[in-house]
Amino acid sequence: MTMSQEKTGVFPPEKIRNIAIIAHIDHGKTTMLDSMLKQSKVFHEHEMVPERVMDSNDQEKERGITIYAKNTSVLYNDYKINIIDTPGHADFSGEVERVLGMVNSVLLLVDAQEGPMPQTRFVLSKSLKMGLRPIVVLNKIDRPHANPDRVLDMTFDLFSELGASDEQLDFKYCYASGLTGFAIQHLGDDRKNMKPLFDLIISAVDAPKGSLGNPFLMHASTMSYDDYVGRQACGRILEGTIKKGQQILHIDENEKYTKANITRIESHLGLQKVEVEEAGVGDIVILSGFPDVMIGDTLCDPNNIVRLPRIHLDQPTVSIDFMVNNSPFVGRSGKHVTMNKIRDRLEKEKRSNISLNIGHPDDGTEKITVAGRGELHLSVLMEDMRREGYEFSVSKPQVIVKMIDGVKHEPLERVQIDVPEQYSGMVIEELSRRRGELQHLATDEHKITQMEFLIPTRGLMGYRNEFLTATRGLGILTSLFEKYTPWKGTIPGRLRGVLVSIGPGKTNGFACFNLQDRGTLFVSPGEDVYEGMVVGENTRDNDLIVNVTKGKQLTNMRASGTDENIVLIPARRFSLEQAIDYIQDDELIEVTPEAIRLRKRLLTENERKRGPKS
Repeated sequence: MTMSQEKTGVFPPEKIRNIAIIAHIDHGKTTMLDSMLKQSKVFHEHEMVPERVMDSNDQEKERGITIYAKNTSVLYNDYKINIIDTPGHADFSGEVERVLGMVNSVLLLVDAQEGPMPQTRFVLSKSLKMGLRPIVVLNKIDRPHANPDRVLDMTFDLFSELGASDEQLDFKYCYASGLTGFAIQHLGDDRKNMKPLFDLIISAVDAPKGSLGNPFLMHASTMSYDDYVGRQACGRILEGTIKKGQQILHIDENEKYTKANITRIESHLGLQKVEVEEAGVGDIVILSGFPDVMIGDTLCDPNNIVRLPRIHLDQPTVSIDFMVNNSPFVGRSGKHVTMNKIRDRLEKEKRSNISLNIGHPDDGTEKITVAGRGELHLSVLMEDMRREGYEFSVSKPQVIVKMIDGVKHEPLERVQIDVPEQYSGMVIEELSRRRGELQHLATDEHKITQMEFLIPTRGLMGYRNEFLTATRGLGILTSLFEKYTPWKGTIPGRLRGVLVSIGPGKTNGFACFNLQDRGTLFVSPGEDVYEGMVVGENTRDNDLIVNVTKGKQLTNMRASGTDENIVLIPARRFSLEQAIDYIQDDELIEVTPEAIRLRKRLLTENERKRGPKS
C-alpha cells in the first residue's frame, strides 16, 4: 500500500478483488481464512492470534460455527483482496444472500473427503443464479481418506445439476489445507504456502466494474452500529468516489429522499477497521452519517439520482411466540422482564437482521411472533437476549403455512443423513413415521450409510435430539429448505409424557430417588421448583403430577445407621435448541440469564376447542 493509498483508501478498480468464502458448515472456511490472514502479514510479528480469528462473537466461539458474515481484506503484491467470511448453515442464509451482491466471485470450499454437502448446494445455487463464477478449493487434502479427484467430479456434477452456464462449468480450482496453511495448483506440487491460491484469485476473479469518474452510487448491503456515530451502512461502491464530509442522497424503501453528510468512512485491513478520507469504486466500505439507513437502501450523488432494486430474501419458514415470563420465579435473574423491553429489543434486531420477520398478533394476546429460517436461527437470537439480561417465555415453534390456489401448503426440507450402517434401519423407520420420503440410500466401504429424505419441517421438529441419542452421537444430520408442498396430514409428536411438579418448594434427594423409576429427571436435589414446572420425562405417554419436594418421614426410633444409601442418576439438562425441539403445544420455555426451565401453560378456550395441533 502506498502512502497516498493508506491516507485516502482509493485503489484503482483493476487492483481490487472482492470474494466471499462459501462452504457447507464445518468444511473449513474460517480456518482457511486464518491461514490467508497470517500469510498476508496483517498481524504483527509477536501478536497473539487465536484460532478461527474471524469467529469473534461469543456464540460463534462456543458453537464452532459462523453466524454473522464478516469482512476482512488482505494486501497481496499491489492488489487489495476484500474477503467476506459467510455462514455455512442454511438458517443464516439471509447473511449469505446479502453479501453475495458485494462480490465478483466466490471461493467454494469443498471437503476433499466428504465432497459437496446440502449447505454447499444451497450457497452454490445462490452464487450461480447471481451469475458469479466460483473458484473451487478442495480443502483438507492432507487428511488420510481424502479423495480429491472423486470430489472434483462430484462438484462438477453438482454445478451441472444446479444449471450452471458453460462459463461457470469451466471453473478454476486448486487444492489446499487451511489448517496446515498451503495451497497447490497440482497434486504433485510442493506444499509451501497459500501463494498459489492468492495468484488464482488475482487471475480468475474479475475486477469490479464501474469508473472513478462517475457520480457516487452504493447499495447498503449490511448494517452495523457504533456507539459514537450510530447506524452504519456497509456495501460495495458501485460507481465513483466518496469523501468525508461529502453530501449524499439516501433513498429508502418508501422512496423517501434524505440528504446527509458523510461523517466517517471506514475500510477493512486485516481484522481492523481503518478510517480513510476517501474511497473509490469497487471497494467495500462502511459509511456513517445516515441515522435511518436500512439494508437494501440506495446511497447516491444528489445530482445523479439512481434508485437500485431492493435486496430480495427468501421468506422465513418457522415462527415462535415471545411472551412475558409470568412464572413465580420472574425477575430472579433478569434485568429486562417487561413486554415493552422485549419488544424494543426485537425491533432493534429487526433493523439489522432483515431475514427475521416480527409481527404482533391481533387476537388480543400479549405476545410477539418472530419468524425465521429455522430453530437454530431463532435460538441464536434468544441466546443473545438471554446473555443481555432479558427474561421471557417462548412457545413451541410452528411452521408458516401458505394457501396456494386454495390448497394448504407447508415447508418441505431436504435432509441428508450420515450414520453407521447398524443405525440406518431405526432412522428410516422414525423418519417414515414423521412423513419423510426416502430419496437416496448408499453405504460406502467404511460402513457409513448416506440417506437423503424429503420431509415436512414439522416432521423434523423435535427429531434432532432423538437422532443423536438413537445413533449414540455418531450420526450427522443436515437439512435444507426445499419448497412448499401440500399439507402432509397429521404427524405424531413426542412419544412420552412429562413429570409435572405438584407445588412449590426445594427438591431433595429422597424424592428424586423415588421418582427415578418413573422417568428421567430434569432437576437435581436442592433446586427450587414451582407448581406446573416440568421436572422430568415420564416413561409412559401420559403426563404425571409428582411431588419432587417430598422429604423422608422421620420416626422416634430413627438411628444414623438406618438410612439407605441412595444413588441418583444425573439430571438431564437442556440447551436452548434442545428445549425448543422438546416442548409440545401445551408447554412453554422460561428463558432467563441463569436458567432454562420448561413449564405447562394454560390453554385458552379457543385452543382447548381446537384440540392439539398436529
